[in-house]
Amino acid sequence: MVMPSMAIGYVLIVTAPTKEHEIYSTLSDLDEIVEVHPLFGQYDLIAKIEAKNLNILGDIVVNKIRNLPGVVETKTLPGCKV
Repeated sequence: MVMPSMAIGYVLIVTAPTKEHEIYSTLSDLDEIVEVHPLFGQYDLIAKIEAKNLNILGDIVVNKIRNLPGVVETKTLPGCKV
């Protein structure tokens, strides 16, 4: 059986009006975030996170993404990389 070697999370982010570019830029500078893309519709951005495990992934979401001024809501889709 192959054990997962890394946790991956896709975080859907809703921003306050006019904050999309600022949050995009901030997220792009974080080492744990490997990709950030703008979206249209219910969510404004999607960020891909890579972390050693799901606990660290959750910590990144709670402490580094949700705490950003202008982040209104997040939805995280976790998974594992083998």
